[in-house]
Amino acid sequence: MSRWKAPHTTLLAAALVAATLPLATPLTSHAATTRTLAAGPVNPGFETGDLTGWTVAEGTAFGPGAVSTATTYWGGPFHHRGGHHLWGFAAAGDDATGTLKSSTFAAPSRIGFLVAGGWDPQRLYVALVRDADGARLLTQTGTDDEAYVRTVWDTSPWRGQAVHLEVVDRKTGGWGHINLDDVRVGDAAVRDDNGLTFRTLGQANQPTAPRDHAADPLRPQYHYTPYQGWINDPNGLVQWRGRHHLFSQYYPDAPKWGPMHWAHADSPDAVHWRELPVALTPAPPATPTDNSGIFSGSAVDDDGTLTVAYTRFTDTAARPGTTAETVEIATSTDGVTFSPGTEVIAQAPPGSSAGFRDPKLFRDPVDGRWKMAVGSGDAGRGKVHLYASDDLRTWTYGGVLTEGDGTTGAMWECPDLFPLDGKWVLLYSTNEGGQSLQRYAVGAYDGSRFTPERHGVLDGGGDVYAAQSYRDDAGRRLMTAWMSDWNAKEPTRIGGWAGAQALHRELFLTADGRLGQRPVAEADTLAAGTPTTVNGKTVQGSWRIGRGDSARLKTVIDLGATTADTVTLRLKASAAEATELRYEKSTGTLTLDTTRAGYGTPATFTTHTAPGPGNTLALDVLIDRSSVEVFTGDGAALTARAYPRYRESDAVEFTAPTGRIRLVSASLTPLGPALLTD
Repeated sequence: MSRWKAPHTTLLAAALVAATLPLATPLTSHAATTRTLAAGPVNPGFETGDLTGWTVAEGTAFGPGAVSTATTYWGGPFHHRGGHHLWGFAAAGDDATGTLKSSTFAAPSRIGFLVAGGWDPQRLYVALVRDADGARLLTQTGTDDEAYVRTVWDTSPWRGQAVHLEVVDRKTGGWGHINLDDVRVGDAAVRDDNGLTFRTLGQANQPTAPRDHAADPLRPQYHYTPYQGWINDPNGLVQWRGRHHLFSQYYPDAPKWGPMHWAHADSPDAVHWRELPVALTPAPPATPTDNSGIFSGSAVDDDGTLTVAYTRFTDTAARPGTTAETVEIATSTDGVTFSPGTEVIAQAPPGSSAGFRDPKLFRDPVDGRWKMAVGSGDAGRGKVHLYASDDLRTWTYGGVLTEGDGTTGAMWECPDLFPLDGKWVLLYSTNEGGQSLQRYAVGAYDGSRFTPERHGVLDGGGDVYAAQSYRDDAGRRLMTAWMSDWNAKEPTRIGGWAGAQALHRELFLTADGRLGQRPVAEADTLAAGTPTTVNGKTVQGSWRIGRGDSARLKTVIDLGATTADTVTLRLKASAAEATELRYEKSTGTLTLDTTRAGYGTPATFTTHTAPGPGNTLALDVLIDRSSVEVFTGDGAALTARAYPRYRESDAVEFTAPTGRIRLVSASLTPLGPALLTD
């Protein structure tokens, strides 16, 4: 699977960072001035209700009406400051272009501002410009979203020099606009009115040589993510010659979906990852808008040869007369370099009107042959096709493996069929009424048909999709998934990257037949500090166990001795924001709430968990800089991305506004980075 889900967006093959525009070095000869310079631009938040203090240098993009009082747009709130903001779409839509200049001011040590609108570093940006020579000193593009994200610039190299801001729109078509609000200078650029400190975000703050994965305060530390660019589905999961391999759908040229490549990493333990060269690369585009690429697939060990199967997607608008989706095989003998792909399925079978993609290879224990499950759908009903082969090259169509009844999506993506604990399990991903879901079914398989006996949603959170599993050398069934979905906001685009893979998980069947999951045991090796541990503690009101934006909380709660009906954990917490995890004793409902978590998608996600032995609730919570993964003792899970605005938003607290919480135990362990540098 590799579909594009971005509202009114046109693919850009633009460079990622501000380096695409020539940046200037300090020009000390121009630092002196005979006039007194203002401490910041006039009308920095457009609160006059018009463009007072700003000058339209060219075009119509920022004409009358560009200053808006709108609080919401087609996808949610702007999150601007005050009553007004500069909405680049409001005056003349996406097709208008132009440049808006602020008044001149003395460059301070820091400048901060809210930015939104389209992503295009070459054609859409806010720039700091030196008056003396017109040099663009720093630039920042938007996020392909109207919700504002704050950028902070270090402007100390030009302190005291005469500068101004320019809002530049040279892009037409979808997302052809840029938004600005709440320009701050000096200490106010980094310190909010509430006394909290803004996290330092933006493309100018992304080191390029050497790459520093710790520099961005939203970048995951122990989840696989691109340094720059975009990833979505995990692909080709396999343990080969002792090492775990993880491929990912990848677009290196922008932090959004584009012509798909396969990124590649390997690991000794399925937790710590080493970057490898890009494994699969699409052909050069036939036209500027050609989205042809290498979609999702899987990997197997074929008698010592690492073999991958994937969907070759061809953009038929750019390449008339071609077939949109076919299946290819590529091989590697060293685990790094792959042969050119060979087409093995040239045409989808009948009944595939919704699509034909994401082949999953497996050796079938029923007849010993290679099998391939391929996602599809027709007439509003998702389905999976099945193929068989003796050599991974010549495939025979075996018919429909299984199909839905129309209530679980019209297209089943990323199918994965495997035996587990005496049953067979099918994973599949769907889009239902605009909601992305990772589903599963448990049932029976006879070598040609899968008969589901039980259905469920794998993770009740909003950010698990395109899950893929594999059997490791120890016989465990391990799984990871794209830790996002097609509806999610991606505020990290402001730094040039987007997407992450979930921590590897071990799958198992629960006593009542559900598909359960727990963090892979090797996650314990991420511990990177002394844990804070308590036993037998009673909490009334609020109690902070510690702080950390890369940490693991394990707790067992005595529900019988807990008088509060709602037990609340505040994660990534400060006085202004938090991600909340709540358990209601009376209903057994576990809720993960990101409505006040900062940037990103505000939502509540729920699952059900039953009390464990001794009427207890066991929780294992993995916190990374922009994610929370929650696992219960009975195998339920909730996963969500959360992007705090403030540096202080890293507290972990138990709260009970009424009643008390009785902790059997609780421990908070700092976790270290998972990127291997050799």
